[in-house]
Amino acid sequence: MDTADDGTSTAGSLGTWLERLSFADLTEAEATTRIVDAIEEWAVAQQWRVYRRAPSVFPLPPPLRGNSVLDVACARPAGAAPIAIEVDRTDRQRTVDKLLAEAAAGRVAIWVRWGPGPFAPPPLPVHMVTREAARRSGKWHTVSERPAPEHSGAAPVVVEAEELPWEP
Repeated sequence: MDTADDGTSTAGSLGTWLERLSFADLTEAEATTRIVDAIEEWAVAQQWRVYRRAPSVFPLPPPLRGNSVLDVACARPAGAAPIAIEVDRTDRQRTVDKLLAEAAAGRVAIWVRWGPGPFAPPPLPVHMVTREAARRSGKWHTVSERPAPEHSGAAPVVVEAEELPWEP
């Protein structure tokens, strides 16, 4: 990978990876965890070190002290900028501010948004990756752009049930 990565190719790679992700009947927390798991799998496939809940350069809001945390951070080989990733279902200004601070600190900042959309793009240099999902009966499931498979027009075969021999 080019060490002068501006984040575009990295975000594109993650987006392609997350297109394969599917889930059904998950709570919001479970869906977020599934997405974070997939991000970790993507980073490991790139042979990067992965850190969940990594320290951020962005401070916590008062009255709290210390710094916020990132959902996922990735350390890459020497010369390649680290990656800071946040995962959200909702549009949060605090997330944008955190990722802008990460980018200012020299990291590739990626915001993974999921849900029904639409997803307003963040300001550059923050990159956005989206995974569409819908809510049904209080649970989340991924939305596929692929059409439903066509089924044959043949009538189903009905067979008479028969008792099988049983030998003790």
